[in-house]
Amino acid sequence: GGVMDMKQEGAGGGMGSHPAASHGGGGNMMMSNGAPVIRGAAAQQYAGGGGAMKGPGPGPGSHHPGGAQQQHMLMMQQQQHRAMQQASMQQSLNDAQAAARGKGKKMTAAQLKAAQAAQQKQQMMLQQQQMAQRMGNSQQQLKMPPGYANMTPQQQQAVQQKMQQQRAAAMAAHAQRAGGGGPGPGGGGQVNMGHPGGGHGPGGVMTEEHIKKAYIVKQQRWLLFLRHASKCQAQEGRCQYTPHCHVAKSLWEHVLRCTDPQCAYPRCLASRELLKHHQNCKDARCPVCGPVRSAMLKQRSQVLMQQQQQQGGPAAKRMRVDGAPAFNAGAGGRPGAPAPSAVRGSVGQKRPGGEGTSLLECFSPDEVRTHLASLRLCDANPLTKGQPMSARRRDQEAERAIAGATEQACRACGVERLTFEPPPLYCYGCVGRIKRGQVYYHIPAHVTGGEARKDAWCNACYNAINGSVEVEGTRFLKTQLAKKKNDDDLEEPWVQCDYCNDWYHQICVLFNGRRNEGGEAPFTCPSCILSQLEKKERTPTTQRPSSQLPASVLPQTRLSYFLEERLRKVMGAERGERARAVGKPVDEMPAAEGLTIRVVSSVDKKLETKPGFRDAFKDQNYPSEFPYRSKVLLLFQKIEGVDVCLLGIYVQEYGSDCPAPNARRVYLSYLDSVKYFRPSGVLVAAEGGGALRTYCYHQILIGYLQYIKQRGFASCFIWACPPFQGEDYILYCHPKEQKTPKSDKLREWYLKMLRQAQKEGIVVSLGNLHDEFKLGNQNHDIASATELPYFDGDYFPGVAEDWIPGILKEQAEAAKRNKGKAKGGVVATSSVSARKSGKGKRLGAGTPEAELDTELMKKLGTTIANMRHDFIMVHLAHQCAQCRKVIADDNRWYDSAPTTSGQVFELCQECYDVESALPAHEKTVTKGRDLVCERVEELPDVKEDGEAMESEFFDTRQAFLSLCQGNHFQFDSLRRAKHTTMMVLYHLNNPSEPAFVATCNVCQRELEPGKGWRCETCADFDMCEECKNTVGHEHALRRGGANRGDRGAGMTEEDRRDRAAQIQRTMELLVHATTCRAQNCGSPNCTKVKHLFRHATACPVKAGGGCQLCRKMWTLLQVHSKGCTETDCPVPRCRDLKEYRRRAQDQVEERRREQYRAYMAAQAGQR
Repeated sequence: GGVMDMKQEGAGGGMGSHPAASHGGGGNMMMSNGAPVIRGAAAQQYAGGGGAMKGPGPGPGSHHPGGAQQQHMLMMQQQQHRAMQQASMQQSLNDAQAAARGKGKKMTAAQLKAAQAAQQKQQMMLQQQQMAQRMGNSQQQLKMPPGYANMTPQQQQAVQQKMQQQRAAAMAAHAQRAGGGGPGPGGGGQVNMGHPGGGHGPGGVMTEEHIKKAYIVKQQRWLLFLRHASKCQAQEGRCQYTPHCHVAKSLWEHVLRCTDPQCAYPRCLASRELLKHHQNCKDARCPVCGPVRSAMLKQRSQVLMQQQQQQGGPAAKRMRVDGAPAFNAGAGGRPGAPAPSAVRGSVGQKRPGGEGTSLLECFSPDEVRTHLASLRLCDANPLTKGQPMSARRRDQEAERAIAGATEQACRACGVERLTFEPPPLYCYGCVGRIKRGQVYYHIPAHVTGGEARKDAWCNACYNAINGSVEVEGTRFLKTQLAKKKNDDDLEEPWVQCDYCNDWYHQICVLFNGRRNEGGEAPFTCPSCILSQLEKKERTPTTQRPSSQLPASVLPQTRLSYFLEERLRKVMGAERGERARAVGKPVDEMPAAEGLTIRVVSSVDKKLETKPGFRDAFKDQNYPSEFPYRSKVLLLFQKIEGVDVCLLGIYVQEYGSDCPAPNARRVYLSYLDSVKYFRPSGVLVAAEGGGALRTYCYHQILIGYLQYIKQRGFASCFIWACPPFQGEDYILYCHPKEQKTPKSDKLREWYLKMLRQAQKEGIVVSLGNLHDEFKLGNQNHDIASATELPYFDGDYFPGVAEDWIPGILKEQAEAAKRNKGKAKGGVVATSSVSARKSGKGKRLGAGTPEAELDTELMKKLGTTIANMRHDFIMVHLAHQCAQCRKVIADDNRWYDSAPTTSGQVFELCQECYDVESALPAHEKTVTKGRDLVCERVEELPDVKEDGEAMESEFFDTRQAFLSLCQGNHFQFDSLRRAKHTTMMVLYHLNNPSEPAFVATCNVCQRELEPGKGWRCETCADFDMCEECKNTVGHEHALRRGGANRGDRGAGMTEEDRRDRAAQIQRTMELLVHATTCRAQNCGSPNCTKVKHLFRHATACPVKAGGGCQLCRKMWTLLQVHSKGCTETDCPVPRCRDLKEYRRRAQDQVEERRREQYRAYMAAQAGQR
């Protein structure tokens, strides 16, 4: 929405860079909000309510060309003449007083009074002359009453005031008739943008304020006229709204390509300056842009309503189509009011309460007022923002904040139009980001049968496409790709109250759009909720439906319970330390309340070794896959009655059954947070200091390290890589005031936490990848690439896969050059390297594989040398310094004198025996060390701490980020963070049902959830309620899942197990139906799946077009492909879907590595 939604790239070049107007010499001043006020020759185009453009005939919206301008000039001259006369009279009085003083006398009181009376009489005569001049011909317009000359001065003044009021009313009516019209947005009759009160102040004189208002109105009309010209398709002289449209079209075409800062084209500079302001203006209360946007929205709503009525739709419906509101004044709405994505429901005889669409229904009156005050005072005075205030003053300040809001504004926040942050767009080919305003190519919906795809190609990659491109196993012709500009601007959706018909932003009132089925969902606004609560017509919802459940009802795991209890204790102890430090009671100290920690995803996954690395080290029996458990932890805090997600952590846990080098290791994959922690600005009194928010997050991480140490994990790896410009890790769209830390700041943030954990005895030692594996030695001591941890999404696996082809190519070229030369020197060197390492880690020393290993590690060491401290190694158990194995159930030989850095040198029993057997002159490891022996207990086997918890939204951090980006779940403000968290909890508490429902084995009818019975003895046997009562079954039956409806308190453990079991049976059935060749299979469900396959193959509508059967089949295939580990799976599209996800994940990792390489290169250049 805005004039600039059709402005092409490069249209604003040089805009506003020249101070003069197109013809005039005076510069254009700026309003307080940044809007330019056009003066000089540029202002002449607006004279008379719209201005006359240079060319034949009057300008848009002007019925008296030049009349208003002449009147304005005449008024200005009269005002100057009056000021001169007043100055002359004052000077006469001053001269009389000076003359009296010159004679050595003072003016008596009578003389002074007489002089003032004469001045007053002269001023009265001047006013009479000015009135006659303003009225032009007083006898023709407003005749003076009889006997006016014989009246007293007081009577004459009263008559003059009355005549002035009559004249002002007459001029206002005349101006309303003459200057109110103008071209609407895209054509649509007249748009009344308001009138500045006739342009006159008391006494009929146009003040500076009224002049400014008149300029604002002219700017509004000019913006609308330019927008009309940019969209009008009528030929010259054929436009039904104005005969001068072609003149504005010529100006618009010139403005789009003009970059001259001193352009002499009529009105070019002034128009470009005005358009630039409108394009960049984000102020919803801008006096120029705000009414223009409202007028444009009103015109679009009228067009949409006409289209809806032409299509036979109900006229009383109000809906939003692609962010544009529709309006129907006959339905009780306000003229120009924004329309929501929800349709106003009918109240009828329904008692208030139980709507289940807004979280405000569960609030107490004070919580509702607190929420509204938070919305309205978010941009309060910085001097008073954050200061404590009473509830009464808070409510008063909140009401005062929206007192000046327009009728089109949201009744909760007082703002009209709010737009979402556009999600980032990346090229499918080169992985580069498509910037805002750039042109790209995409697959249109009509090509895919209605399915909207997010794949995009930049201009360079599009030109490189040769004929066609393949996506997810489907080939699309190059000619099918459509050109588009990355300039989408989506407005926040609206919703209307069923009782008062007021409009609200859905985010402001915490409205759940997923509950708006068919656009008829009921909704009660906060004002009506407060009124109904006061009248005892409503009670706050105590038993929340599944759409409004808090974070505390999410299922707990051992890990979440451990972290939550530990955090409660340490935060309470820290609060006590702060109280003792200042000598106050603990109750008077601010506390972090309402904290909830939950594990929302815990699934088993397998990391496949990348093909290049696997082939390079296949002779060393390097594992082809690494099993691990992926977990997602979220921290919530209840702020103003609403849960807000503050922290997200993704971890990978490689257990004791995982092959080396990943056994007993944990990888802290991603961590992300937003700055809404309460209380804010509180400093801790504990050792190290810092903010309370940092202390809380550190204690969560320390608690996690303590938990995994107790379970038997030996080490944790952290890559301190901050997100780069425009990127988000987990939580989408951070607050603008939250700064992204640099690499050194983030590294110190982690190290501060780890040093505290080391003091508490949880962490044994700290190191980094570069030093621990001796990557800087560049000699025989360097470790093998097969010893480095191999984690999903880490830096090393990605760069190793990129480097291996280049190293192999260099080796092949070197082999050709050295063909026929002896290789004994290389073998001998490698043999010495193996002997000195003590273990002979590189198998096949002297072979091309060993040379590849060495070159790969050397290149890694050189690359990360400057940023070595970003790759943090955290040891939770003792580790041998020589062989780097975990010391458990063995003797530990350690140096009794630790180094200055605090590191402890220690050897396992095997390495100590090898070192002891060497001659004294060859003992380099233990030389000068006083080693002491100590017995180390055995580590427990790492066992899973609970059942798997699947969540399609948190399966990967990219999946959750895509969910937030696609649904505009943003965290850039507290109001949006509240709504986003509410929707995240809704999805967590309401996982999607399986796409394939169970069927009664007797009557073959589909069973609704909670309505069937399942046999625990027979395989895949379900029965409906009717057949159970009439036919029966030989074995015991149990209810196949509880029918919770919408009033339950979330899914129980039994519900989750039933759902997981049903999904598992559905996946098994899918694989069975794919391979089944029997014509009459005994399973009725097998026949149904086969029918789905055949339908999906022949259906012309497809899933994207809305076919429900195709959507069911597509969901089945996607769920199957996510959990399938078979290389040659027979299920259709399984391989394509897995390859598509793998490619998407590789693109994300490659983009992260490229950005980190650029960052490292920049840091190296600064050194």
